[in-house]
Amino acid sequence: MVERQAGSTNAAGRDMPALVAGLTTVSLWGSAFVGIRAAGHSLSPGSIALGRLLVSSAILACVARLRRERLPARRAFGPIAVFGLLWLGVYSVALNAAERHVDAGTSAMIVNTGPLLIALLAGIALREGFPRELLLGCAVALTGCVVIGAATKGAAGSSGVGLALLAVATLAYATAVVVQKVALTRASAFQVTWLGCLAATVVCMPFAPTLLRQADHLSALAWVAYLGAMPTALGFATWSFALSRASAGRVASLNYLIPVVAIMLAWAYLGERPPALAIGGGALCLAGVYLARRPGPGRRRGLSPHREKEPAVFVGDEAEAG
Repeated sequence: MVERQAGSTNAAGRDMPALVAGLTTVSLWGSAFVGIRAAGHSLSPGSIALGRLLVSSAILACVARLRRERLPARRAFGPIAVFGLLWLGVYSVALNAAERHVDAGTSAMIVNTGPLLIALLAGIALREGFPRELLLGCAVALTGCVVIGAATKGAAGSSGVGLALLAVATLAYATAVVVQKVALTRASAFQVTWLGCLAATVVCMPFAPTLLRQADHLSALAWVAYLGAMPTALGFATWSFALSRASAGRVASLNYLIPVVAIMLAWAYLGERPPALAIGGGALCLAGVYLARRPGPGRRRGLSPHREKEPAVFVGDEAEAG
């Protein structure tokens, strides 16, 4: 009973730091859609993926050395490697390739249907349950994403290949989040980000010859450096931090804001002006995220419904990871 109450108190007290970290991630990942599209004019999808991973791995390795970071328990390596392979490897390459065929706003819209899939997977695999507020908010935000997609469909060329690649990226991303949540019960947020980047870098090394051949495109390499330092190193660190302190479904719901950020930045930098209907879709995304983040009736009364409690194993494993 004491352990449950402690978990409830911690979950409530840690929500604001998780929200701030999640919003930081959303802003950085929204800019990534624009950076990928800009770099994709000169670099291949594999080159972009490997380049940003090399940058992020170098930064995180330096931080690990300064922090004198220790390796986590052996049982953490499996889920960390799977997370890195799926999200930083498969997702990244598939998204980079898709954005050669689909505009930045539409790419962000399709990929960020993933939070609803994450909520469903987390409800089953992680036993987070299916809070009505979360599912309702995800449904509203998903409707906003569909409106954005319908509004921007004719604004730029899209192909079946691009849409198929986005579907692969979305599935890899949603699965990776659930696996990452497991990894975070066995290692710290920094360890998961750092070692996940290293695992993905190893997997993407076959793209090294192509990256070397394309290394004379300086402006594209500058975008790759940005992608590696900000959306990857910092963005995944803040994401892991948020995910370690709140349920996967609620943290993932923030990602419905990414299409809004991506479309605004694509408008400002790439000149991809959003149609008026897309603005309405963005408003629905904002409303959906608000609904998804609202506490349930039990939490508003100061109680903690069973579905919002962190499993006892999470508390113990987190303490062990240190």
